[in-house]
Amino acid sequence: MTVLDQGEAVRTGGIPSPAGPAATRTATARSAALTGLALALTATVAWSGSFVATRALHDTVPPVQAVFWRWVIALLAVAPLTLRQVWRQRAVLRRHLRFLLLASLLGVALYNTLVHQAGLTTPAGTMGMFMAASPTLMVLFGRFGRGGERIGARRAAGMLIATAGVLTLIGKGDPTALFRLDLNAGSLWMLAAMACFAGYSALVRHKPAEIAGPVFLCMTFVLGTLMLAPAYAVSLAVQGGFTPGADTVGPLLYVGILSSAVAFFAWNRAISLVGAARAGAVYYLQPVCVALLAHLLLGERTGPVQILCMGLILGGVVLAAGARRRAAR
Repeated sequence: MTVLDQGEAVRTGGIPSPAGPAATRTATARSAALTGLALALTATVAWSGSFVATRALHDTVPPVQAVFWRWVIALLAVAPLTLRQVWRQRAVLRRHLRFLLLASLLGVALYNTLVHQAGLTTPAGTMGMFMAASPTLMVLFGRFGRGGERIGARRAAGMLIATAGVLTLIGKGDPTALFRLDLNAGSLWMLAAMACFAGYSALVRHKPAEIAGPVFLCMTFVLGTLMLAPAYAVSLAVQGGFTPGADTVGPLLYVGILSSAVAFFAWNRAISLVGAARAGAVYYLQPVCVALLAHLLLGERTGPVQILCMGLILGGVVLAAGARRRAAR
Protein backbone atom coordinates (compact mmCIF):
# COMPACT_ATOMS: atom_id res chain seq x y z
CA MET A 1 0.00 0.00 0.00
CA THR A 2 1.42 3.36 -0.99
CA VAL A 3 1.51 6.43 1.20
CA LEU A 4 -1.29 7.95 -0.89
CA ASP A 5 -3.37 4.81 -0.53
CA GLN A 6 -2.81 4.83 3.22
CA GLY A 7 -3.90 8.46 3.36
CA GLU A 8 -7.06 7.64 1.41
CA ALA A 9 -7.78 4.74 3.74
CA VAL A 10 -7.44 7.00 6.78
CA ARG A 11 -9.67 9.66 5.15
CA THR A 12 -12.43 7.23 4.17
CA GLY A 13 -12.14 4.98 7.20
CA GLY A 14 -11.57 1.88 5.10
CA ILE A 15 -9.08 -0.01 2.99
CA PRO A 16 -8.72 1.20 -0.61
CA SER A 17 -9.51 -1.17 -3.43
CA PRO A 18 -6.37 -2.73 -4.94
CA ALA A 19 -7.82 -2.02 -8.38
CA GLY A 20 -7.65 1.72 -7.82
CA PRO A 21 -9.88 4.63 -8.84
CA ALA A 22 -10.47 3.38 -12.40
CA ALA A 23 -12.07 0.16 -11.16
CA THR A 24 -14.13 2.12 -8.67
CA ARG A 25 -15.43 4.40 -11.42
CA THR A 26 -16.26 1.38 -13.60
CA ALA A 27 -18.14 -0.31 -10.76
CA THR A 28 -20.03 2.91 -10.03
CA ALA A 29 -20.98 3.34 -13.69
CA ARG A 30 -22.14 -0.28 -13.90
CA SER A 31 -24.22 0.11 -10.75
CA ALA A 32 -25.80 3.32 -12.10
CA ALA A 33 -26.61 1.60 -15.40
CA LEU A 34 -28.25 -1.37 -13.68
CA THR A 35 -30.23 0.95 -11.43
CA GLY A 36 -31.33 3.03 -14.40
CA LEU A 37 -32.47 -0.02 -16.37
CA ALA A 38 -34.32 -1.40 -13.34
CA LEU A 39 -36.11 1.93 -12.91
CA ALA A 40 -37.00 2.02 -16.62
CA LEU A 41 -38.44 -1.50 -16.29
CA THR A 42 -40.46 -0.43 -13.24
CA ALA A 43 -41.95 2.48 -15.18
CA THR A 44 -42.65 0.29 -18.22
CA VAL A 45 -44.52 -2.35 -16.21
CA ALA A 46 -46.51 0.32 -14.34
CA TRP A 47 -47.46 2.04 -17.61
CA SER A 48 -48.43 -1.28 -19.14
CA GLY A 49 -51.00 -1.66 -16.39
CA SER A 50 -52.22 1.87 -16.99
CA PHE A 51 -53.38 0.97 -20.52
CA VAL A 52 -55.48 -1.81 -19.02
CA ALA A 53 -56.87 0.55 -16.35
CA THR A 54 -57.58 3.20 -19.00
CA ARG A 55 -59.51 0.70 -21.08
CA ALA A 56 -61.42 -0.41 -17.98
CA LEU A 57 -62.57 3.19 -17.36
CA HIS A 58 -63.75 3.92 -20.90
CA ASP A 59 -67.43 3.17 -20.18
CA THR A 60 -67.65 4.94 -16.81
CA VAL A 61 -65.41 8.03 -16.69
CA PRO A 62 -65.05 10.66 -19.46
CA PRO A 63 -61.41 10.87 -20.63
CA VAL A 64 -60.68 14.43 -19.47
CA GLN A 65 -62.18 13.74 -16.05
CA ALA A 66 -60.17 10.53 -15.69
CA VAL A 67 -56.95 12.34 -16.55
CA PHE A 68 -57.70 15.27 -14.24
CA TRP A 69 -58.32 13.02 -11.24
CA ARG A 70 -55.30 10.92 -12.18
CA TRP A 71 -53.04 13.92 -11.71
CA VAL A 72 -54.84 15.20 -8.62
CA ILE A 73 -54.21 11.81 -7.00
CA ALA A 74 -50.59 11.82 -8.20
CA LEU A 75 -50.08 15.32 -6.84
CA LEU A 76 -51.53 14.35 -3.45
CA ALA A 77 -49.10 11.42 -3.39
CA VAL A 78 -45.93 13.42 -4.11
CA ALA A 79 -46.70 16.85 -2.61
CA PRO A 80 -46.10 15.97 1.07
CA LEU A 81 -42.64 14.67 0.15
CA THR A 82 -41.59 17.50 -2.15
CA LEU A 83 -43.27 20.79 -1.16
CA ARG A 84 -40.40 21.85 1.10
CA GLN A 85 -37.90 21.30 -1.72
CA VAL A 86 -40.17 23.13 -4.17
CA TRP A 87 -40.25 26.16 -1.87
CA ARG A 88 -36.47 26.16 -1.49
CA GLN A 89 -36.00 26.05 -5.27
CA ARG A 90 -38.70 28.59 -6.15
CA ALA A 91 -36.20 31.05 -7.66
CA VAL A 92 -34.71 28.31 -9.88
CA LEU A 93 -38.20 27.21 -10.93
CA ARG A 94 -39.10 30.75 -11.98
CA ARG A 95 -35.98 30.92 -14.19
CA HIS A 96 -36.93 27.69 -15.96
CA LEU A 97 -40.70 28.21 -16.07
CA ARG A 98 -40.95 27.89 -19.87
CA PHE A 99 -39.14 24.53 -19.78
CA LEU A 100 -41.47 23.32 -17.02
CA LEU A 101 -44.56 24.49 -18.89
CA LEU A 102 -43.55 22.62 -22.06
CA ALA A 103 -42.72 19.43 -20.14
CA SER A 104 -46.05 19.65 -18.28
CA LEU A 105 -47.98 20.20 -21.50
CA LEU A 106 -46.43 17.23 -23.31
CA GLY A 107 -46.03 14.70 -20.51
CA VAL A 108 -48.98 15.47 -18.24
CA ALA A 109 -51.75 17.42 -19.97
CA LEU A 110 -51.61 16.11 -23.55
CA TYR A 111 -50.08 12.63 -23.50
CA ASN A 112 -52.39 11.06 -20.95
CA THR A 113 -55.49 12.84 -22.25
CA LEU A 114 -54.81 11.44 -25.72
CA VAL A 115 -54.29 7.93 -24.35
CA HIS A 116 -57.56 8.04 -22.38
CA GLN A 117 -59.36 9.38 -25.45
CA ALA A 118 -57.97 6.53 -27.55
CA GLY A 119 -59.08 4.08 -24.87
CA LEU A 120 -62.71 4.78 -25.78
CA THR A 121 -62.36 2.74 -28.99
CA THR A 122 -58.91 1.12 -28.95
CA PRO A 123 -58.07 -2.18 -27.17
CA ALA A 124 -55.39 -1.97 -24.47
CA GLY A 125 -53.07 -4.33 -26.33
CA THR A 126 -53.21 -2.18 -29.46
CA MET A 127 -52.48 0.97 -27.45
CA GLY A 128 -49.42 -0.72 -25.94
CA MET A 129 -48.10 -1.68 -29.36
CA PHE A 130 -48.51 1.87 -30.62
CA MET A 131 -46.55 3.24 -27.68
CA ALA A 132 -43.80 0.64 -28.15
CA ALA A 133 -42.80 2.46 -31.33
CA SER A 134 -42.37 5.82 -29.57
CA PRO A 135 -38.61 5.25 -28.97
CA THR A 136 -38.11 5.66 -32.72
CA LEU A 137 -39.54 9.16 -32.37
CA MET A 138 -37.25 9.73 -29.38
CA VAL A 139 -34.32 9.03 -31.70
CA LEU A 140 -35.61 11.51 -34.27
CA PHE A 141 -36.27 14.23 -31.69
CA GLY A 142 -32.84 13.60 -30.19
CA ARG A 143 -31.26 13.87 -33.63
CA PHE A 144 -32.70 17.28 -34.40
CA GLY A 145 -32.67 18.64 -30.85
CA ARG A 146 -29.86 20.17 -28.89
CA GLY A 147 -26.74 17.97 -28.91
CA GLY A 148 -28.25 15.72 -31.59
CA GLU A 149 -26.56 12.48 -32.55
CA ARG A 150 -26.07 10.93 -35.98
CA ILE A 151 -28.56 8.29 -37.18
CA GLY A 152 -26.62 5.42 -38.76
CA ALA A 153 -27.80 2.92 -41.36
CA ARG A 154 -28.61 0.18 -38.83
CA ARG A 155 -30.61 2.54 -36.66
CA ALA A 156 -32.49 3.91 -39.66
CA ALA A 157 -33.32 0.35 -40.80
CA GLY A 158 -34.67 -0.49 -37.36
CA MET A 159 -36.82 2.61 -37.31
CA LEU A 160 -38.25 1.78 -40.76
CA ILE A 161 -39.12 -1.77 -39.66
CA ALA A 162 -40.84 -0.51 -36.52
CA THR A 163 -42.70 2.09 -38.56
CA ALA A 164 -43.91 -0.63 -40.93
CA GLY A 165 -45.27 -2.48 -37.92
CA VAL A 166 -47.13 0.60 -36.74
CA LEU A 167 -48.61 1.26 -40.21
CA THR A 168 -49.70 -2.37 -40.51
CA LEU A 169 -51.30 -2.18 -37.07
CA ILE A 170 -53.13 1.03 -37.96
CA GLY A 171 -54.37 -0.44 -41.24
CA LYS A 172 -55.42 -3.72 -39.58
CA GLY A 173 -53.13 -5.70 -41.85
CA ASP A 174 -52.87 -3.19 -44.70
CA PRO A 175 -49.79 -0.92 -44.28
CA THR A 176 -51.02 1.38 -47.08
CA ALA A 177 -54.17 2.41 -45.18
CA LEU A 178 -52.44 5.49 -43.77
CA PHE A 179 -51.88 6.88 -47.27
CA ARG A 180 -55.58 6.45 -48.07
CA LEU A 181 -56.46 8.14 -44.77
CA ASP A 182 -58.42 4.97 -43.90
CA LEU A 183 -57.86 5.44 -40.17
CA ASN A 184 -60.02 5.21 -37.08
CA ALA A 185 -60.07 7.91 -34.44
CA GLY A 186 -58.33 5.77 -31.81
CA SER A 187 -55.32 5.26 -34.10
CA LEU A 188 -54.97 9.00 -34.64
CA TRP A 189 -55.20 9.70 -30.89
CA MET A 190 -52.45 7.12 -30.24
CA LEU A 191 -50.20 8.57 -32.94
CA ALA A 192 -50.50 11.97 -31.27
CA ALA A 193 -49.86 10.39 -27.86
CA MET A 194 -46.70 8.74 -29.22
CA ALA A 195 -45.38 12.08 -30.42
CA CYS A 196 -46.12 13.77 -27.07
CA PHE A 197 -44.44 11.05 -25.01
CA ALA A 198 -41.38 10.97 -27.25
CA GLY A 199 -41.11 14.76 -27.07
CA TYR A 200 -41.43 14.66 -23.27
CA SER A 201 -38.74 11.98 -22.96
CA ALA A 202 -36.36 13.91 -25.22
CA LEU A 203 -37.06 17.05 -23.19
CA VAL A 204 -36.34 15.36 -19.84
CA ARG A 205 -32.85 14.59 -21.11
CA HIS A 206 -32.17 18.35 -21.05
CA LYS A 207 -33.68 19.02 -17.63
CA PRO A 208 -31.64 21.74 -15.88
CA ALA A 209 -29.36 20.02 -13.39
CA GLU A 210 -30.18 22.57 -10.71
CA ILE A 211 -33.80 21.37 -10.57
CA ALA A 212 -34.01 18.32 -8.31
CA GLY A 213 -35.82 15.33 -9.79
CA PRO A 214 -38.66 15.21 -7.20
CA VAL A 215 -39.15 18.98 -7.58
CA PHE A 216 -39.40 18.66 -11.37
CA LEU A 217 -41.94 15.87 -10.95
CA CYS A 218 -44.09 17.83 -8.50
CA MET A 219 -44.05 20.99 -10.61
CA THR A 220 -45.05 19.18 -13.81
CA PHE A 221 -47.94 17.60 -11.91
CA VAL A 222 -49.05 21.00 -10.58
CA LEU A 223 -48.79 22.79 -13.92
CA GLY A 224 -50.34 19.92 -15.88
CA THR A 225 -53.30 19.74 -13.51
CA LEU A 226 -53.86 23.49 -13.84
CA MET A 227 -53.78 23.16 -17.63
CA LEU A 228 -56.43 20.43 -17.46
CA ALA A 229 -58.73 22.30 -15.08
CA PRO A 230 -60.63 24.32 -17.76
CA ALA A 231 -61.21 21.21 -19.88
CA TYR A 232 -62.37 19.35 -16.78
CA ALA A 233 -64.91 22.09 -16.03
CA VAL A 234 -66.23 21.94 -19.61
CA SER A 235 -66.50 18.13 -19.42
CA LEU A 236 -68.48 18.37 -16.19
CA ALA A 237 -70.86 20.89 -17.72
CA VAL A 238 -71.38 18.96 -20.97
CA GLN A 239 -71.02 15.29 -19.98
CA GLY A 240 -71.81 15.38 -16.28
CA GLY A 241 -69.76 13.73 -13.57
CA PHE A 242 -69.31 10.05 -12.73
CA THR A 243 -70.34 8.02 -9.73
CA PRO A 244 -67.38 6.83 -7.63
CA GLY A 245 -67.37 3.09 -7.08
CA ALA A 246 -65.08 0.09 -6.99
CA ASP A 247 -64.98 0.04 -10.79
CA THR A 248 -63.75 3.65 -10.97
CA VAL A 249 -61.84 4.42 -7.75
CA GLY A 250 -59.55 1.39 -8.02
CA PRO A 251 -58.33 2.12 -11.56
CA LEU A 252 -58.00 5.84 -10.78
CA LEU A 253 -55.85 5.11 -7.71
CA TYR A 254 -53.69 2.80 -9.81
CA VAL A 255 -53.11 5.32 -12.61
CA GLY A 256 -52.69 8.17 -10.13
CA ILE A 257 -50.20 6.55 -7.76
CA LEU A 258 -48.40 3.77 -9.63
CA SER A 259 -48.68 4.89 -13.27
CA SER A 260 -48.13 8.58 -12.51
CA ALA A 261 -46.25 9.32 -9.28
CA VAL A 262 -44.14 6.14 -9.18
CA ALA A 263 -43.72 5.53 -12.91
CA PHE A 264 -42.83 9.10 -13.89
CA PHE A 265 -40.34 9.39 -11.05
CA ALA A 266 -38.74 6.08 -12.07
CA TRP A 267 -38.69 7.03 -15.78
CA ASN A 268 -37.20 10.48 -15.22
CA ARG A 269 -34.55 9.05 -12.90
CA ALA A 270 -33.77 6.30 -15.41
CA ILE A 271 -33.22 8.87 -18.16
CA SER A 272 -30.88 10.84 -15.90
CA LEU A 273 -28.84 7.68 -15.22
CA VAL A 274 -28.74 5.93 -18.61
CA GLY A 275 -30.24 8.40 -21.12
CA ALA A 276 -33.47 8.34 -23.10
CA ALA A 277 -32.10 5.87 -25.69
CA ARG A 278 -31.22 3.09 -23.24
CA ALA A 279 -34.34 3.67 -21.17
CA GLY A 280 -36.30 3.48 -24.42
CA ALA A 281 -34.77 0.05 -25.11
CA VAL A 282 -36.49 -1.27 -21.97
CA TYR A 283 -39.71 0.43 -23.02
CA TYR A 284 -39.83 -1.92 -26.01
CA LEU A 285 -41.06 -4.64 -23.62
CA GLN A 286 -44.31 -2.76 -23.08
CA PRO A 287 -46.45 -4.39 -25.81
CA VAL A 288 -45.70 -7.83 -24.39
CA CYS A 289 -46.63 -6.70 -20.87
CA VAL A 290 -49.79 -4.97 -22.06
CA ALA A 291 -50.90 -7.92 -24.18
CA LEU A 292 -50.48 -10.32 -21.26
CA LEU A 293 -52.30 -8.05 -18.80
CA ALA A 294 -55.10 -7.29 -21.27
CA HIS A 295 -55.58 -11.00 -21.92
CA LEU A 296 -55.60 -11.90 -18.21
CA LEU A 297 -57.69 -8.98 -16.92
CA LEU A 298 -59.89 -7.90 -19.83
CA GLY A 299 -60.08 -11.07 -21.90
CA GLU A 300 -58.68 -9.34 -25.00
CA ARG A 301 -57.41 -11.67 -27.69
CA THR A 302 -54.31 -11.15 -29.78
CA GLY A 303 -54.75 -12.17 -33.41
CA PRO A 304 -52.23 -12.94 -36.18
CA VAL A 305 -52.07 -9.30 -37.36
CA GLN A 306 -51.28 -8.06 -33.85
CA ILE A 307 -48.61 -10.74 -33.41
CA LEU A 308 -47.04 -9.78 -36.76
CA CYS A 309 -47.06 -6.11 -35.82
CA MET A 310 -45.58 -6.85 -32.41
CA GLY A 311 -42.76 -8.78 -34.09
CA LEU A 312 -42.06 -5.96 -36.55
CA ILE A 313 -42.11 -3.26 -33.88
CA LEU A 314 -39.97 -5.18 -31.40
CA GLY A 315 -37.54 -6.33 -34.11
CA GLY A 316 -37.16 -2.80 -35.45
CA VAL A 317 -36.63 -1.11 -32.12
CA VAL A 318 -34.21 -3.78 -30.88
CA LEU A 319 -32.23 -3.36 -34.10
CA ALA A 320 -32.10 0.39 -33.51
CA ALA A 321 -31.19 -0.11 -29.86
CA GLY A 322 -28.29 -2.36 -30.81
CA ALA A 323 -26.94 0.40 -33.05
CA ARG A 324 -27.16 2.88 -30.19
CA ARG A 325 -25.27 0.59 -27.81
CA ARG A 326 -22.42 0.06 -30.22
CA ALA A 327 -22.20 3.77 -31.01
CA ALA A 328 -21.92 4.51 -27.30
CA ARG A 329 -18.88 2.20 -26.84
